[in-house]
Amino acid sequence: MVALRTGPVCVGGIRLRNHLLLAAGILGTTGASLKRMLRAGAGGVVTKSIGPVPGEGHRGPCVVPLGGSLLNAMGLPNPSHEFREELSGLKNEPVIASIFGANPAEYRMVAEWMLNDVEGFELNLSCPHAEGYGAAIGTDPDMVYECTRAVASLGKPTWVKLTPNVTDIREIGQAAEKGGASALVAINTIRAMRISIEMRRPVLGHGIGGLSGKAIFPVALRCVYELYKACHIPLVGCGGISTADDVIEMMMAGASAVEIGTAIYQDPEIFTRIASRLYEEKGISPEEIVGCAHG
Repeated sequence: MVALRTGPVCVGGIRLRNHLLLAAGILGTTGASLKRMLRAGAGGVVTKSIGPVPGEGHRGPCVVPLGGSLLNAMGLPNPSHEFREELSGLKNEPVIASIFGANPAEYRMVAEWMLNDVEGFELNLSCPHAEGYGAAIGTDPDMVYECTRAVASLGKPTWVKLTPNVTDIREIGQAAEKGGASALVAINTIRAMRISIEMRRPVLGHGIGGLSGKAIFPVALRCVYELYKACHIPLVGCGGISTADDVIEMMMAGASAVEIGTAIYQDPEIFTRIASRLYEEKGISPEEIVGCAHG
């Protein structure tokens, strides 16, 4: 097992407590839950995705466990502008706001609401089950460029979360980088579904949703590996990470940090557990392994 040296971490313009972040959409719905994850050892936290108007999301069932993975179609439920109240007690903490919109103007508007409340933004250009949002525009390099530019021009660190549901993720990553992204987050969930044989219909109320968890780790790893060679800004690996070895593997592929989501369902203390194996006082410098798999 490779162990990392403890020390300050800065990724994409944001100072983190360690290399392990809470992914968007998992226990990021309230200020209390975000604080809980920071106390549980997360080096930074990403809020649930906040949009220009309040939304209730899709009808249930919205989440279905599949072994070490989850199938979900939440539909981006969110309180919109009112979410600012949840951030009032998190000033100067490593909090990143996940935001979405239908066009560049909406992304900028939502970002402006929280400009002084968070350390940076993560643009959700990748949700696979919200019509008109997320991957609906995140598969278009021109839209990715314009949405990124609209938020990055505000002067706050801007991370862009990419969808794997494209022919070539490198093209999308390059568009975000050109638009001023500070970092790329790879990846969001993979479009998927299951059907109930007994009920003769999809198990999710929305029908098709997004697959997360252990099953998609190899896909996420491949995307990070490809982006590392194509882009020149930091990468944050996301998708199926549940062990210290997974973190090291992601970093060897090119990630400077990782986000953890689905694994929290099985282990709410996963940040502390991974950190206890990932770090040693006499470990190696993280910079020594980031991208080392490329030779």
